[in-house]
Amino acid sequence: MRLLLAEDERELNRALVAILSHAGYEVDSAADGEEALYEIANNDYDVIVLDIMMPKVDGLEALRRLRADGCQTPVLMLTAKSEVRDRVEGLDAGANDYLTKPFAAAELLARLRVLTRANPAQTSNELTFADLTLDVDGRRIACGDKSCDLTRREYQTLELLMRQPGDKVSVERFMRKVWGGLTDAEPSVVWVNISNLRKRIASVGAHVRISAARNVGYFLEEVPDETGGASEAGLAGSGAKGEGGSVR
Repeated sequence: MRLLLAEDERELNRALVAILSHAGYEVDSAADGEEALYEIANNDYDVIVLDIMMPKVDGLEALRRLRADGCQTPVLMLTAKSEVRDRVEGLDAGANDYLTKPFAAAELLARLRVLTRANPAQTSNELTFADLTLDVDGRRIACGDKSCDLTRREYQTLELLMRQPGDKVSVERFMRKVWGGLTDAEPSVVWVNISNLRKRIASVGAHVRISAARNVGYFLEEVPDETGGASEAGLAGSGAKGEGGSVR
């Protein structure tokens, strides 16, 4: 399970990274709110731990921006403040829980377990967008009574799009998340993978297509019923110029 820790106190940051890593979390850390926002924009996390008092962008402002952008990842706020009004402000900004310093490591871990259990995205075996369903365990897509198996990278690509349906995913991010940032892989592998995935979606008759935003990336879009579904021919006009080459 992947976690982002945003804490500007260097020694506490190191100690918490060690504790969380020992507990089985894959931990990324940030030293300020600006760095935290960058990491969240470029990575997928199961839970986020934000300190309130941070330089550049404080934890509350970072949280407000995340929620305004549609990020629903569970957030645990850390703070030295203990007044009721401060806790209320954090919860109103979109925090899922609040932990006041100093705290015991066991309590931190317990609260994180509760937050990740409460996150539906972690327990559901299916993802849906419009009438398209992705079986997370079986790496299959389905629409009505039609289904189709996906390759590993087709599955990883569609999962990334479906877990963040409001986001546009760049070629660079696909390279990093699906291909692991392999230096010998060219951006063309993303385009080929997207083209194959479009065909898979069309084969099950889903009213869903993978569209492209110029210079930004790919996103899922629902196709109205009157178009007759997301045929490959109907996607011919979805190409656009993207980073590192053509986004098609």
